[in-house]
Amino acid sequence: MLVFAKSDIGLVRQTNEDSYACIPPDLFLVADGMGGHVAGEIASSMAVKAISEYVQANKGTNVTMLLEQALIRANELIFDLSQSRDECAGMGTTVSVVHVDQTCIHWGHVGDSRIYVVRDSDLVQVTNDHSLVWELVKSGNITKAEAHTHPQRNMLTRAVGTSKNIKVDTGITNWKQGDFMLLCTDGLTNMLSEQEIYQVLIENMNDGEKVVNKLIDSAKRAGGNDNITVILLKNEGL
Repeated sequence: MLVFAKSDIGLVRQTNEDSYACIPPDLFLVADGMGGHVAGEIASSMAVKAISEYVQANKGTNVTMLLEQALIRANELIFDLSQSRDECAGMGTTVSVVHVDQTCIHWGHVGDSRIYVVRDSDLVQVTNDHSLVWELVKSGNITKAEAHTHPQRNMLTRAVGTSKNIKVDTGITNWKQGDFMLLCTDGLTNMLSEQEIYQVLIENMNDGEKVVNKLIDSAKRAGGNDNITVILLKNEGL
């Protein structure tokens, strides 16, 4: 498996509230924090640390359930800190995490960061956004293209650490030789359309590092309104 990852502050934010982890050969995750002052940065880094440690300490159990439990544990830690420190009040974070082997992607997800799989000339979004505009898309009130520029596209309906209890989306997706997987925060998807993301990947698919750099550069050229984090994986097979 080939792995390429990068995080960039963008052109507008004063701090980078994104966090990520690449723990080869199987664990990869991105998190996009929110909250006043440095609380967003604290929330995302806490989530990445807590999930990574929980998964590594409890391997051997059902992987999908393991990811769900890891996200629940991260939620407890972040929520407890937000309740005990005024400067952390209201903080939270998105999380998209995958645990992969040669044939399967096990994933867990909360928020509006995304997991995509590229296979057979298709860019497929694996996760659903937990946001107000995604609810509008699902109900048929707006199109996915309209959601991309909707003024309320950053309003989350679910995040890690913002409430005592949390519902975690989980699933299993096929992972074939030659497939690409993309994990990213909304600093990428709010700036670039899925067609633009797909075009960068297809035009540079033999150079993963170039794909990651070009995606971030393109998001910055489009405005760079948020922090941008990208992890790209390619299934090279045995």
